[in-house]
Amino acid sequence: MSIYSQRSGETWRNPYDMYAELRDRAPVDHVEEGGYYVLSRYADVVSAARNFTTYSSASGLTVEPSGGEQDVMRAFDPMVMQDPPVHTAFRKMVGRGFTPKQVVELEPQIRSFVSERVQRLREAGTGDVVAELLKPLPSLIVAHYLGVPEGDRDRFDSWTDAIVAATSEGDPLASAQAAGEMIDYFTQLIELRRSRPGDDTISHLVHAADAGDDVSVLQVLGFAFTMVAGGNDTTTGLLGGSLDLLTAHPDQRRLLIEDRDALPDAVEELLRLTSPVQGLARTVTHDVELHGTVIPEGGRVLLLYAAGNRDPREYGPDAETFRVNRRPAKILTFSHGAHHCLGAAAARLAARVALEELLAHCPGFTVDGAAGEFAPGHYVRRYLSLPFDATGLS
Repeated sequence: MSIYSQRSGETWRNPYDMYAELRDRAPVDHVEEGGYYVLSRYADVVSAARNFTTYSSASGLTVEPSGGEQDVMRAFDPMVMQDPPVHTAFRKMVGRGFTPKQVVELEPQIRSFVSERVQRLREAGTGDVVAELLKPLPSLIVAHYLGVPEGDRDRFDSWTDAIVAATSEGDPLASAQAAGEMIDYFTQLIELRRSRPGDDTISHLVHAADAGDDVSVLQVLGFAFTMVAGGNDTTTGLLGGSLDLLTAHPDQRRLLIEDRDALPDAVEELLRLTSPVQGLARTVTHDVELHGTVIPEGGRVLLLYAAGNRDPREYGPDAETFRVNRRPAKILTFSHGAHHCLGAAAARLAARVALEELLAHCPGFTVDGAAGEFAPGHYVRRYLSLPFDATGLS
């Protein structure tokens, strides 16, 4: 009988006991009901993530072989469902919009937005930090990278909310109207960027297509949809989980208040422990034997990043403990290899700035994780709502 069971909503509250049991008792767990396998140890997950020839992304990233979101996404031939060398060529084009220069230039915009929202929370005393800060911040960042003009941000935010909610439910067709409106919008934006290019990913892709590179309008639209569906709720998950950990560990929070230079290391530790994308699937291209279990050719394999990130075999006997000065190396949060997350630097920036502003202006804040509500969905662990109290100011 398998140990792994899919989580969603309230059952996300504590998946970690199950992860520990998987690592110790069933490092290759066969979920017979779904017909897939689960890898939970760090070494196995990182090895599979790097080995795209054996663990392919081409058939999708969920344990379900077809249906819903995956079929919709496949129509756009998205980068996340490609293997090298096709993936490599497209990623190189997209990567032009994710340069270190762009990340540095984004910081003042992020800081201004976060500062304003933190001040609102401070003045109100209490509120839902997800609605006020953690959900709109990633949308701002995604809009920036896609080159959405400032005047269109309100419309973009509403589409993003609808698509992320429906994707979390596993039914993006429920947001068909929002998706249709967004696709129409980006079709027009693509035309606009042909005559008025900017320093954004859409502009870089349009320029590449016009220069003769093998990229279609559908792929550009697919990239935009991927950014919206995958770039929003993940950062929300990171930030919500981080505030929860800082509330539960005031001693670690105090270290950050006293030494702001420790924040970058703390962000890595928070990324390790929160692992917003708890896992994604691959399909094996030939029989694989691991820990005495044979995964047959064509078998679906869930790479459980969140379990690997807490593996004591990699991070020591206190792997489950939050330590802001741990400096964890080679975390699985952004995956590894060909599919390492393009937005990793932007996510780190968002977390650092948000924590800097909160610790500076609301150093005694608390969140009530027990009263928080988790979002539905089997792959991303994030708060849908999270009560915030700023009245512990010091």
